[in-house]
Amino acid sequence: MDVGYHKSFQSSFESADTAGKVITCKAAVAWGPRQPLVIEEVQVAPPQKMEVRVKILFTSICHTDLSAWKAENEAQRAYPRILGHEAAGIVESVGEGVEDMKKGDHVIPFFQGQCGNCVCCRNEKTNLCQRFGVNPLKSVMVNDGKTRFSTKDGSPIFHFLNTSTFSEYTVLDSACVVKIDSDAPLKKMSLLSCGVTTGVGAAWKVADVQPGSSVAIFGLGAVGLAVADGARVRGASKIIGVDINTSKFAKGKAVGITEFINPKDLDVPVHEKIGAMTDGGVDYSFECAGNLEVLREAFLSTHMGWGLTVLLGIHPSPMLLPLHPMELFDGRQIIGTIFGGFKGKTQLPKLAKQCMCGALHLEEFITHELPFEKINEAFQLLVDGKSLRCLLHL
Repeated sequence: MDVGYHKSFQSSFESADTAGKVITCKAAVAWGPRQPLVIEEVQVAPPQKMEVRVKILFTSICHTDLSAWKAENEAQRAYPRILGHEAAGIVESVGEGVEDMKKGDHVIPFFQGQCGNCVCCRNEKTNLCQRFGVNPLKSVMVNDGKTRFSTKDGSPIFHFLNTSTFSEYTVLDSACVVKIDSDAPLKKMSLLSCGVTTGVGAAWKVADVQPGSSVAIFGLGAVGLAVADGARVRGASKIIGVDINTSKFAKGKAVGITEFINPKDLDVPVHEKIGAMTDGGVDYSFECAGNLEVLREAFLSTHMGWGLTVLLGIHPSPMLLPLHPMELFDGRQIIGTIFGGFKGKTQLPKLAKQCMCGALHLEEFITHELPFEKINEAFQLLVDGKSLRCLLHL
């Protein structure tokens, strides 16, 4: 979106009087497992107490959306449903009690909410939230257990991951959306809703990667490459990327990866190769593939005595860690993270500022751009492993 168009849109948007009214708009609706999303008109109700209605300008697709679309976990199925959780937009209206946002504010939605009041929100050691934490089983709003989306005949359409961004307008709990600098480029800022923040946070906040350290990243999708970008900023001296898709190596080099391993080219386990490359193992490894065998290789690739493995991949249920308890006596540690440990309301605006100053290579993550109506093509690009993030323009 160019500057001239953006200013024109902002002016016309702010003059529109839709507050308190039902908005009819286009959305991509999932009607069943693996069925093509249907672009159709839906009704979006006004925000209730402590809710915000947002005009989505950009949204993209990550593997969590893909997994939900495939309905890999039967317990999480709810149809019809509006998926999507990575986006950026402008506040259209706010509900009663919302004081930190107003109409026209530029915002980023995020799936891991922050109410600010629960015992987790008050603890700086975690970004979990007891009331608005991510819950893939949740499909309605907290206030009344109902949806804000409906079909033209009034039937409910379910929500997804506190966000539902595959719609021109969406309603979120105010705990799941944050105001950012109005000068921030929303096109790039949309990446901070999920993938980039998750990866960078894993390197910065969870592992606390130190200058001169060594890192191995298993799975070079958007999250894995964001880990690399974060490790680069922190001054890691060796960043090893592991993936069976060699086409990702060029992109990896652009964000700081120094060496690459394709497991298919090896005649020894990956952890043995990494051990030979690093005098016994890396300081930090990151599992971004959602595969138990890969997780074990990531764990064993770290150095005995102090190695840390950070789990970021989404694993099907029920699955158990592929570790024997006695292996932990070797001093290796393993930890999981969601949203990179970032507290969305209080810490995401600072990350957006850092990105505005060029700290991260956000442009490297946008590999494709398409109009919203071609969302099914965007899904296929991800299925085929051809895209990191396909940005959809609404």
